[in-house]
Amino acid sequence: MQKTENIYNVPNFLSFYRLLTFPLILWFIYAGKENLFAIFLCVNLVTDILDGLIARSFNLQTEFGAKLDSLADNGTFIAAFIGIFTFKLDEMANSIWMLWLFIGFFVFGLIVSFIKFKQYPSLHLYTTKIGGYVQGFFIFVLFAWSYNEYLFYAAMLIGYISHIEELIILFISDTMQTDAKGLYWVLKERRRLVTQ
Repeated sequence: MQKTENIYNVPNFLSFYRLLTFPLILWFIYAGKENLFAIFLCVNLVTDILDGLIARSFNLQTEFGAKLDSLADNGTFIAAFIGIFTFKLDEMANSIWMLWLFIGFFVFGLIVSFIKFKQYPSLHLYTTKIGGYVQGFFIFVLFAWSYNEYLFYAAMLIGYISHIEELIILFISDTMQTDAKGLYWVLKERRRLVTQ
């Protein structure tokens, strides 16, 4: 992370764009405008990939940006989930319980983070990033083309692994971390501190 943060950069603008369009996407769902919903949601999924790539490529990562990105990511995925239940429930009826389980893990992680740290979690784990790409790809394919059952299973499985790792880190950590990478790195840092 940069010591003095310049929050006015392209990745943060892209994250802020996703936050700004969140209410609009929800309105498209409410109004039953599936095509407009799908277009804006897919644009948001693409900007989600771009903001991280640009931030890493041009050394524009900031603490503020990490938190803004996490918030924007979750807004995009919440809109996607509501869109799935509104527009795609018939296609996914047999496996929708897997999405409910995924949402349960997500909400439980938020509760643990707010109770323990009084803030929104922004761990940015590798499993979360990988899962986000796979889940984003599934959602993009779902609304741009059609439901792919095997892609959905892969997205949910990686999501479960990511949420379990996040919960373990939240339970064993004394402070909220950004860019924690994963449980291996958290435990390695704890061992280093103990041996000092």
